Amino acid sequence: MHSPHDPYVRVRDAREHNLQGVDVDVPRDVVAVFTGVSGSGKSSLAFGTVYAEAQRRYFESVAPYARRLIHQVGAPKVGEITGLPPAVSLQQRRATPTSRSSVGTVTNLSNSLRMLFSRAGHYPPGAERLDSDAFSPNTAAGACPECHGLGRVHRTTEELLVPDPSLSVRDGAIAAWPGAWQGKNLRDVLDALGYDVDRPWRELPAEAREWILFTDDQPVVTVHPVRDAGRIQRPYQGTYMSARRYVMKTFADSKSATLRAKAERFLTSAPCPVCGGGRLRAEALAVTVGGRTVAELAALPLTELAGLLPTEGETAKVLTGDLVSRIAPVVELGLGYLSLDRPTPTLSAGELQRLRLATQLRSGLFGVVYVLDEPSAGLHPADTEALLTVLERLKAAGNSVFVVEHDLGVMRGADWIVDVGPRAGEHGGRVLYSGPVDALAEVAESATAAHLFHRSPAPVREARAPRGTVTVGPVTRHNLRGVTARFPLGVLTAVTGVSGSGKSTLVGEITEDLAGVDRLVSVDQRPIGRTPRSNLATYTGLFDVVRKVFAATGQARERGYGVGRFSFNVPGGRCETCQGEGFVSVELLFLPSTYAPCPDCGGARYNPETLEVAHRGRNIAEVLDLTVEGAAEFFADTPAAARSLAALLDVGLGYLRLGQPATELSGGEAQRIKLASELQRGRRGHSLYLLDEPTTGLHPADVEVLMRQLHGLVDAGHTVVVVEHDMSVVAGADHVIDLGPGGGDAGGRIVAAGAPAEVAGAEGSATAPYLARALDGGKRR
Repeated sequence: MHSPHDPYVRVRDAREHNLQGVDVDVPRDVVAVFTGVSGSGKSSLAFGTVYAEAQRRYFESVAPYARRLIHQVGAPKVGEITGLPPAVSLQQRRATPTSRSSVGTVTNLSNSLRMLFSRAGHYPPGAERLDSDAFSPNTAAGACPECHGLGRVHRTTEELLVPDPSLSVRDGAIAAWPGAWQGKNLRDVLDALGYDVDRPWRELPAEAREWILFTDDQPVVTVHPVRDAGRIQRPYQGTYMSARRYVMKTFADSKSATLRAKAERFLTSAPCPVCGGGRLRAEALAVTVGGRTVAELAALPLTELAGLLPTEGETAKVLTGDLVSRIAPVVELGLGYLSLDRPTPTLSAGELQRLRLATQLRSGLFGVVYVLDEPSAGLHPADTEALLTVLERLKAAGNSVFVVEHDLGVMRGADWIVDVGPRAGEHGGRVLYSGPVDALAEVAESATAAHLFHRSPAPVREARAPRGTVTVGPVTRHNLRGVTARFPLGVLTAVTGVSGSGKSTLVGEITEDLAGVDRLVSVDQRPIGRTPRSNLATYTGLFDVVRKVFAATGQARERGYGVGRFSFNVPGGRCETCQGEGFVSVELLFLPSTYAPCPDCGGARYNPETLEVAHRGRNIAEVLDLTVEGAAEFFADTPAAARSLAALLDVGLGYLRLGQPATELSGGEAQRIKLASELQRGRRGHSLYLLDEPTTGLHPADVEVLMRQLHGLVDAGHTVVVVEHDMSVVAGADHVIDLGPGGGDAGGRIVAAGAPAEVAGAEGSATAPYLARALDGGKRR
């Protein structure tokens, strides 16, 4: 029995996912890094076991209603955990935030700013004091009534709605109207209302054109359709809707992205004429602090905002002090270039996680375990140093910080390291080492040790000669001001710079229309699917091959089972309780809903009859449960499957299960699945591959595997452009374009461009010292 003052979190017999009965002790009140190659089991240990158990205990302590659901949510597979305090998890959630969510709402900084305006703002003479709600564009009390707090209005014009006025209405003059029956119906209704639908548009009287396009009336008339031969069409009551009304309704209400995009072509977006883009009612915009409105202050970079706040007056002094102290950790984490009104959907997953981390610094919690998921993702090495300071401050406040991490800088700065491995999937799941960082050097089978202590020097690569260039620009967008960049063809180019320097904006301007780009392949980190239904096998087309193999078995042919029987997306072979998802959603009051295995099929996704059909002793659910590595052996003699699986192995994804839901994959994994899908096509001719931070979420050993693939593409005659923070990748590139020198307004220009060695010596570059260190084999620590 451990004493109540035992300073360790002790985990015994952890068996979650691929963990092989792991026992590990991690001290409290330290920064502990959990590391290992991708798929080794480090997240299963930190999140799937330690955090999941802390959450389960929390549920047990709350309402009986929540306790009743515990068995449905499932406890982690672990013998016991002792010494475990309450835990807070900061994961790189990829939920889709709304356009109303902003930096200010995520960090609660907007609340503090609104309070400052409400209590200490300068009001016009005779004006009533306003509640803090009146300064929020997301409340009825504050939102501008014209644009509903969005700051922009969408308008349309006759020129947009009718691009070719020589056409008649019957010939399609009103381009904004829908096609097929719906469009014909509107034309027939107009005809029944007495308008000439056969005369060229420009010859119609001005008031008729105005009414047809812009009326808000919706008259109902009896339509007598022109009879087609052989079809009886009865008269019906038709309702008229003007072109503007149709476009606005489609844009506002349609669930179809395609229809909304089509409607948007007929709209112009402009700042709201009532609030001037300030998003608030006039009475709120009349209140100032330091001579500026709340909208003007919310648009400033946080570093600038902190320096402009007033300090005279007792109330202002207290509220300003609170606001400045809340801004400080955000700036410290390298996010001072963001403004409060910056919409959350425009932030990267790494930026969003660091904003949440900054908020936690102010929460004043102590005695908890923070479990963080790769907080260095998307961070330049210069910003990673600031991150370490923040982690140390969380520790100093009396907390334990458990970090799942691949960044060597974060590992070196930790107090304790837990190395899981030695490889991925079933070849991992063991704790190779748990202890102070330096002693990891003695663990021979650790892939982490080899990179952390530089036992494997990077191979010296001959720089390739370019075969021409693609010129981008001049680009003026976000913080780029007239920037022109030249990307050499036939080589690997790395685009570098601190967070917010303009890298993604610049690379986003490379399109297929540019001279020299024959075919553009953009491989981003967006999910390959948004539900558990989408997975690795369905995305790559591998599942089609697997279903054909099962449909061709003797058992399936005897029973008359076709290919569709083995799909979990259509009725027939799937389990109808969960409709083939394998999971049912469990709604928890006041908490996010969670998925639990289906009570009928236990997660197999299929009904018992379908599962009776076997290929080489495995049913379809067991095949979906194979890892890519296991499946490559199982389907070695099925060429169509072997090709897909080989491409996935080549990008280092051998540890993923074929049926692993898309919702469980990281952004980096999704990106490599897309790359593998592209590689298996084996296209001829020149392609330009564009990758945004492809090494995010990768252990240095996996980075080597991925870079072999990318260099292979260049050797095969293609061009590769990567936005990258990993200096080992940048050091191995042929050409580097470095943006900066800072983020936001302090960035947005090319600081240096050339071979890695040239950029490493550039003056005024934040990247140069770290790149020089990488080229030097990491000796300058």
